[in-house]
Amino acid sequence: MWVSHGFYGSRKGVVLAAAKYERKIVLDTNVLLFDAQAIFKFPDADVFIPISVIEEIDRFKRDNGENGRNARQFSRYIDELREKGPLIDGVEVEDRHTKVFVTANYALDSIPKELEPNKADNRILACAVWLQNEFGKDTTRLVSKDINLRILADVYGVNAEDYEPDDVSFEEMYLGYRELNVSSEAIDRFYTERLYPLDASSRLVPNEYVIMKDETNPNHSALARFSQVDGGLVPLRGISESVWGISPRNMEQSFALDCLLNDEIKLVSLVGKAGTGKTLMALAAGLMKSLDEGKYQRLLVSRPIFPMGKDLGYLPGDINEKLNPWMQPIFDNVDFLMGGDSTNSKASGRTQELIHQGLLNIEPLTYIRGRSIPNQYLIVDESQNLTPHEIKTIITRAGEGTKVVLTGDCYQIDNPYIDSANSGLTYCVERFKGQKIAAHVTLQKGERSELAETASNVL
Repeated sequence: MWVSHGFYGSRKGVVLAAAKYERKIVLDTNVLLFDAQAIFKFPDADVFIPISVIEEIDRFKRDNGENGRNARQFSRYIDELREKGPLIDGVEVEDRHTKVFVTANYALDSIPKELEPNKADNRILACAVWLQNEFGKDTTRLVSKDINLRILADVYGVNAEDYEPDDVSFEEMYLGYRELNVSSEAIDRFYTERLYPLDASSRLVPNEYVIMKDETNPNHSALARFSQVDGGLVPLRGISESVWGISPRNMEQSFALDCLLNDEIKLVSLVGKAGTGKTLMALAAGLMKSLDEGKYQRLLVSRPIFPMGKDLGYLPGDINEKLNPWMQPIFDNVDFLMGGDSTNSKASGRTQELIHQGLLNIEPLTYIRGRSIPNQYLIVDESQNLTPHEIKTIITRAGEGTKVVLTGDCYQIDNPYIDSANSGLTYCVERFKGQKIAAHVTLQKGERSELAETASNVL
């Protein structure tokens, strides 16, 4: 039976007196499972962790997935703080200007009668209610990624918000290219000299693509890339022939193929709706670089495993048979590049031959932690379903000579804990903006078919 008197009651005054900062933040369990460092992300604030959150975290610590990793990491952080002083009285994190409290179930008697006191969400809400009553509504916030808990908090007059530390507005995300109006003579000189010098006032970032347009004639233009090394705009990589049967159909695809084939660019991110050619171009470039040119030892293609719609449950067979349905989109694209038709048995045979020879690997991301991946062309498809931490884990696996390509559509996210704002893909695009070894292209024009393009625009 839960009580709100005795020991718990005697500690209320101590906690209130120990509070240091004006802002009071109550964290839900799902926030810590999303980001174990969330307790350090609220500067100039008292951060309260209800004891119910600790109990829930304990149930996740043996999980082998991302939730388990974050649960264990959070527990280590709390244990380190515990060594500095009693958590119930609050422990100062001086370099973050944060004071962390683990609160007992003080306010269970304030839970509305229609809510069950044994439910963890209700006890977390009760903690927020108690703090709000003591310190005021304007200073108290309940932070949760649970929409229903935020709605419930609103019903009972508690300020609640989503946890969005690394949010990037997808609509305002870096496109990777821009237009630049220049004179007709400048374009002609660019074609001749293969360089258009720019000074710092241009504010272009390394490897940003530019559409050079004639100020007097819109049909007179040139496509270029800003090279920090050369100090100006340089022409795109000349593609005299198709790349494994693939030729760019629009300027965005031209930009994409340029950075995919550029060995100096170690990280490429391609974002675009379905049918823009992200995966197909990445695979074509990877096959060319690894098989034709021998720049990389092999092509490694991976993708997170998230079902669209209701999960079918466990699949029969060994690990390869279980993974085939998840990896089939990759196989389809590779078969197309190998023989022009995914139903072509010869093309499928050639694909399997490359896999058996170790020149092509198609695998899930499940077992990537702890690996080192040198001299490979690594493509991570459907990366919009990854968290910022997972993206970091993948990229930090890249060894010497490895190129990483991230592809995804931020409007088709299947991970229930991620949206377009906090996806690891959008996070990575903004964080690598301006790095000389990275390039990004947003593809907007669909080329799969007239039907696919129409559907993506009207549905």
